[in-house]
Amino acid sequence: MFRRLLPPREPATLGGTLEGLGLGDRVRSADERPYVMLNMVSTLDGRVTVGGRSGSLGNRADRELFHGLRSGVDAVMAGAGTVRVERYGRIIPEESRRELRRERGLTEEPLACVVTGHPSLPPDVPLLADPAARVVIITPSSESLPQSGAQLDYVRARRDGSLDLPAALAELRGRFAVNTLLCEGGPHLNSQLLAAGLVDELFLSLSPKLGGGGGPTGDPPLRILAGEEFDPPLELELLDVLENDSHLFLRYGVRDSVPDRVSRETMLKSSLAK
Repeated sequence: MFRRLLPPREPATLGGTLEGLGLGDRVRSADERPYVMLNMVSTLDGRVTVGGRSGSLGNRADRELFHGLRSGVDAVMAGAGTVRVERYGRIIPEESRRELRRERGLTEEPLACVVTGHPSLPPDVPLLADPAARVVIITPSSESLPQSGAQLDYVRARRDGSLDLPAALAELRGRFAVNTLLCEGGPHLNSQLLAAGLVDELFLSLSPKLGGGGGPTGDPPLRILAGEEFDPPLELELLDVLENDSHLFLRYGVRDSVPDRVSRETMLKSSLAK
């Protein structure tokens, strides 16, 4: 059970929370790209990993929301480093969730999109080894991964020697019918998407933990963003706050990226918890 802090309403069950997201309505009409959401978890002092991974930061409610968000979108995207370290497997492993997607007119599971400068993922990553997995490698490179069990496609988008993210997202929408895209990091990919004006919403789970580390003699711990600072900083709009066992679940609209057709009133009506 979640306690709703903003806007104030009755306590929310998980089912009501996920139903209230209205992900199926998140379709951009202003341009060719999908509606893009970031989903990240962080300690109170800003760390996104402890011991190199993020799994210990969330609680059961965070994990349920993580899988619930995946269940409502057309594609899930992550950088190759995140896929490698977190040992990504099939995006929707539960048959019950796949059945719900079919009932809603969605594909059985979201397309798995892996962003990489040079395709070099080890073949033993569970996602690549699963014959039922549908994976798109997004890269500026002409190289390909070795043959694996998964069904592999490529989006090759290059401009000035680097990955052309706007072109890649446009191809995802036009070629693979991706209208809603959930990005799960890592921090460098998050920054690149935000800097390019390609993000519409941020889901941020704040874990009631302090990770420490870093300092003048060591590399600073990873945060939800990495790379060049934004000047000026991007402005966000707080849409929802939920609480469960001292964990906070925040939902923000990215002011510079929210399409004209999705007004603040519309976003609040399709809020995290009804």
